[in-house]
Amino acid sequence: MYTSTSTQRNILSVAKLNKMVGSLLKTHVGQVWISAEISNFVAAASGHWYFTLKDRDAQVKAAMFKGANGRIAQRPKEGDSVLVRANVGLYEPRGDYQIIVEHLEFDGAGLLKQQYEQLKNALQAEGLFATQTKQAIPQDIKTVGIITSATGAALHDITTVLKRRNPMINVIVYPTQVQGAAAAAQIVNAIFIANRRREVDVLIVGRGGGSLEDLWCFNEETVARAIFGSHLPIVSAVGHEVDVTIADFVADLRAATPSQAAELVSSDLGDVIYTIEQWRQRLTQAISTKLNECDYQQQLLGSRLQQNHPQQRLQQQAQAIDHFTMQLQHNMQRRLQVAQQRQQHLENRLQHLSPIHLVSQSQQHTHTLTERLRQAMANRLTHQQQRFAKVTGILHSVSPLATLSRGYSISFVDNHVVNTTSTIKEGDTLTTRLTDGEVTSKVERISAVK
Repeated sequence: MYTSTSTQRNILSVAKLNKMVGSLLKTHVGQVWISAEISNFVAAASGHWYFTLKDRDAQVKAAMFKGANGRIAQRPKEGDSVLVRANVGLYEPRGDYQIIVEHLEFDGAGLLKQQYEQLKNALQAEGLFATQTKQAIPQDIKTVGIITSATGAALHDITTVLKRRNPMINVIVYPTQVQGAAAAAQIVNAIFIANRRREVDVLIVGRGGGSLEDLWCFNEETVARAIFGSHLPIVSAVGHEVDVTIADFVADLRAATPSQAAELVSSDLGDVIYTIEQWRQRLTQAISTKLNECDYQQQLLGSRLQQNHPQQRLQQQAQAIDHFTMQLQHNMQRRLQVAQQRQQHLENRLQHLSPIHLVSQSQQHTHTLTERLRQAMANRLTHQQQRFAKVTGILHSVSPLATLSRGYSISFVDNHVVNTTSTIKEGDTLTTRLTDGEVTSKVERISAVK
């Protein structure tokens, strides 16, 4: 008989068992997000909250300690829909499985925030927020494109600022919805159209402030990827300064408000005029300085010219020109004599080696070859004509038309040649080809030749 000892059974105490289970839950499950409904809420005198999280199929006990719930502005109540971030654990004294809530949000807004954080982290890891991928905003902007609602306050704010700062800037509006289910697709399409037309220097994409739900189209992945893929630089101007969307992270430049976006893409006309005036003054001063320098140089050169009169140098130059002229004439005459002598020598050699005899021989040989070629071509043509006539006779002898001319005929059924009685049946229509035409007949009886 087998008898096991206590060491072989690895006997545990209840406390140790609960501690092991709690450690396993904390290690292998860890932190989770849970969307559920509040039930059995109790606020203890210690400041801790105890409640049950439930949905249609199950429930779990939860605790939120004073340090965590102190950050919640509104105390939850029975029936509230919440989103919580919690750690899974075990209350060891009673062995009760429970979750320890660290963060709690109401009415589904938390779910949107969770989706926001998940997409933000994914796009950031993919490199869509990287600084090195962002395009520089042009300095000399002549045309600004605006992607926003045609009736929203954002458009009015942007155009007002642009008109005040620099009325010379052109504005092209790509009207879209900026709230609702269709907004994201319209924003993506507007970015595509602006890039295809290439009629603006920079794009402002945005709207006025609102709730997370109102601004959600600017947190859509399609909008983020359209902004990232734009060849035109994009300034994101969504909401107020406290509102930050995923579009802000992807855009080449983020403006806290639509009005600030207009300021970022426009230079103040007053500043431009002031700069031009500064440059005009500097240019005037530089020209005046340069003219003074030239006047001084002119006076200096005039003084040196008077001290070194050019008359003597002109005489020396004239004498040098006469010397070079005579030397040039002498050289030209000598080269001309050498050229004449060489020409005479070449003429003598040319007469000695005249090609007239060679040309005559070549012409006679060419004539002989031409006659031989003509005769060979005539013989070849006669031979081919005879051969063609022979082949034509042979071909005619085996032609079906020759066979027909000897009294034979060919019958067809549906364009197929009839060569046996098995290929036709009573009622079939036969087309019979004779030497001078065709005859159509109908089969009434078939008899085989014995």
